[in-house]
Amino acid sequence: MILNHIWGLYFHPLREWKTIDERHESLRFSLSHILLVALIPAFCAYYASSNIGWNIGAREHIFISEQSATIMAVLMYAGLIAGVLALSYLVHWMAKTFGAKPTFTQSLELAAYTATPVLMSGISALYPELWFVSVVFLGGVAYSVYLLYTGVPILMHIPEERGFMYASSVVTAGLILMVVLMVTTAILWTNGFAPTFEHA
Repeated sequence: MILNHIWGLYFHPLREWKTIDERHESLRFSLSHILLVALIPAFCAYYASSNIGWNIGAREHIFISEQSATIMAVLMYAGLIAGVLALSYLVHWMAKTFGAKPTFTQSLELAAYTATPVLMSGISALYPELWFVSVVFLGGVAYSVYLLYTGVPILMHIPEERGFMYASSVVTAGLILMVVLMVTTAILWTNGFAPTFEHA
């Protein structure tokens, strides 16, 4: 079922949003979706960092120790899940302003399925060239924004005009959450939590 939604969101998003709206799976189903999909960037980043090495323009690939890679992957996984849950809460909290009355499950569905392309873009870490990962990530963000704009009117049951404003507010909140995650990472790195680097 989860894979069916992923396929549908990529190849016929409008029809898939309507299917999601008609079925309204349980909170547990939406959580299991995000728990599974968030494994992709965490595992790929772990494997690339400890086994392939990152190329960020330097002559040699940069590796980090297995222990550091594991810690970073676990923190990344927790951060991604926390980010999606926080976005779900914001979607739910902002709903009344735009005349929508979703359940928290509907809000989580919107956040989880909208975030899917961004999370799945993490597979690009298996080719750890900074330019490549950046391009794929930006593509994932762009498609996630598209999914959000198409999904809000359907899942929230509001007119497209109000849905556009609502989706724009959610995009802004999502960007703020992304910045918070980046700043938190930077703070941890500068306060003794930087990874241990290794030579090839």
